[in-house]
Amino acid sequence: MRPSRIVWTGLALAGMIAPGALVAQNAAPSPNAVAARAPRRPANAAEAAAARKTDPYWIKHDKQLMVDFGDLKHFAQADAALPAPAAGENRVVFLGDSITEGWNLKTAFPGKPYVNRGISGETSPQMLVRFRQDVIDLHPKVVVILAGTNDIAGNTGPMTAEQTENNLRSMADLATANGIRPVLCSVTPAVDFWWAPGKDPSPQIAALNQWIQSYAARKGYVYVDFYSALKDAQGGYKPGLSRDGVHPGPDAHAIMNPLVETGIQKALQRHRRHGR
Repeated sequence: MRPSRIVWTGLALAGMIAPGALVAQNAAPSPNAVAARAPRRPANAAEAAAARKTDPYWIKHDKQLMVDFGDLKHFAQADAALPAPAAGENRVVFLGDSITEGWNLKTAFPGKPYVNRGISGETSPQMLVRFRQDVIDLHPKVVVILAGTNDIAGNTGPMTAEQTENNLRSMADLATANGIRPVLCSVTPAVDFWWAPGKDPSPQIAALNQWIQSYAARKGYVYVDFYSALKDAQGGYKPGLSRDGVHPGPDAHAIMNPLVETGIQKALQRHRRHGR
């Protein structure tokens, strides 16, 4: 999604940072810089489609899909610079889109060896492409996977729910095959996407979350339910939890942080119990 006009500590899901801009593993962009480049929101789906053909951002975005679909170069230098985990280190990689990228892990989990590998705008197939580089090769014990919003928005083209589910399955399979415990997170609430109006995402998000929860239970994976804790009766955020209707604000993070930490600790216990 494109960055909004609202001054917010994260990035909008389709407003990708230029490759290499996020060098530090948990760095966050200047909120003023995000707001300064915010576009006018399209009024409807037809206007959004027309704008995409001439908007410099989308032209660059779509061009990148053809030359580096997964944006592998985004974290290439940071991955190479990250040392191997120390003995006994419980490294955790957070994989996702801007909801993950804008999550300041150093502040939320001080002293924890948590690595942020969120890229704004990404869909689950893009995350799958970079899963080996940005997760497996970093040798974490746990990976926190938060994906699906941009699939529903169609950032890399129309996708079915089954395609998203298969990508999540594949990431969980890759993690498990490499001795990494997956923590599967629910998609966060939204009733509209300003960069892709008319998608009616709320029921799609609810259905995807039901599948993720059921799949995690069948496979014995940890499931973290942000959605139930954050949503209102319409399937959007409760008042005060999001300034733009898509990204969690500070009060939402105050709810999310202990939920995901509990999930991580459960996954680490299973890792220790099974020796991998």
